[in-house]
Amino acid sequence: MDYSQFLYMHEELSLLAVILILFIADLFMCPDKKSGKGVYNTCLPVVLLTVHTALNLLPCCSAESCEAFGGMYLYTPMMTVMKSVLNVGTLIVCLMAHKWLSREENLVKQGEFYMLVLFTLLGMYFMISSGHFLMFFIGLELASVPMTALVAFDKRRMESAEAGAKFILLALFSSALLLYGISLIYGATGTLYFDEIGALLDGSLLSIFGLVLFITGMGFKISLVPFHLWTADTYEGAPTVVTGFLSVISKGSAAFVLLTVLMKAFAQSDLFYSWNTGMYWIIVASITVANLFAIRQNNLKRFMAFSAISQAGYLVLAIMDGTAQGMTSLVFYLLVYMVSNLGAFAVMTSVEENSGKINISDYDGLYQSNPKLAFLMTLCLFSLAGIPPFAGFFSKFFVFMAAFNAGYPLLVFIALANTVISLYYYLLIVKAMYIKPNESPIATFKSDGYTRLALALSLLGVIVFGLGGVFYTYIEQFSYGL
Repeated sequence: MDYSQFLYMHEELSLLAVILILFIADLFMCPDKKSGKGVYNTCLPVVLLTVHTALNLLPCCSAESCEAFGGMYLYTPMMTVMKSVLNVGTLIVCLMAHKWLSREENLVKQGEFYMLVLFTLLGMYFMISSGHFLMFFIGLELASVPMTALVAFDKRRMESAEAGAKFILLALFSSALLLYGISLIYGATGTLYFDEIGALLDGSLLSIFGLVLFITGMGFKISLVPFHLWTADTYEGAPTVVTGFLSVISKGSAAFVLLTVLMKAFAQSDLFYSWNTGMYWIIVASITVANLFAIRQNNLKRFMAFSAISQAGYLVLAIMDGTAQGMTSLVFYLLVYMVSNLGAFAVMTSVEENSGKINISDYDGLYQSNPKLAFLMTLCLFSLAGIPPFAGFFSKFFVFMAAFNAGYPLLVFIALANTVISLYYYLLIVKAMYIKPNESPIATFKSDGYTRLALALSLLGVIVFGLGGVFYTYIEQFSYGL
């Protein structure tokens, strides 16, 4: 065996080193539940994850695509870009979690939280770099099982336990459908390699049914309609920090993998029309249904759940036709959505930890007592809605441009119309914070330093990514398509 193949997996090996160090540190440095003393909380995980992110932040422009383990593991510079996006998002989530993990009931569970988060990230790494359905499925399950534990992390809280139960049951069901679809594809082609499947598919009923089941399983992971029914209950029951992680990191990696698999394995002429047509109507349903249901929500986490479903529709809009421009716009959209959404969740986490409030009506008059948080929340919501000059406007513009150039003007028009609806319900929160009167608004408080750093990083991304087209251009040089 050629052990030099492992050098292609430098991102995975670096992350495994971080996990191993934290695992050992948890034995000696975790705070004691009674005294609350210890230096493990947030500082060490954030430093190690920052070093890992910095070491693997940018691909080498001269790096060539390569493979390992018989083509099961692939490396391209674009995959490094995607993993770096996930690294930055995970780093922000770890900063957000400081106050929550400092609670007395969570002190002894700090190590478990970081282990679960990083193992989920490792599973996503394997998904992104997979060139074989077996490697893809191993990565998928490595990401899904720790995520279930994160959802049920507050096990003594009934809502969290219920959310974990719903998530694991539906995740198992969707994984079974996906695995059944993979087995049908294997039966139709005799191979599980993405590159080989495309040349062997003949458009038979067996292969079409396998494609449908594969898209169904991935639709659950991305929260696309009609596979979205678990999302609101899980988002509401899970800890707010976990909800932020679930809404961005897992969704982004699954969307990228869906794009690459469709491009490599199902680009054959007969099936190309099938998955394009299916994705067309899934996108329309996801954007429209989620927007209409978001208007009716009062619980802020359920509201963000339907917002995430709608954003997932815009995210996979870039998948149409599987072009290089679509891949660039998808990764850029994910980058912008990540900082905007995590910025909003950082505000929500800070408010919840200091006041226990989580409903939209609780935010009435927030500007009176906490003007800075209200202002940051407004900027993040404007970015999510796509209002210029914030980054969300440009991310939506690039996605719309990719879909329009691919030949889907009507789909772009429907997405634009839904953008107006989304602007309305995002402004409902802004109205609550600035306009609605409240004789007893949320009391003035000061966020902890880690949360302020998470807010600063998110705000910086919302502004900088909107002003600098250089990021889109940089991503574009590594993209590939059909």
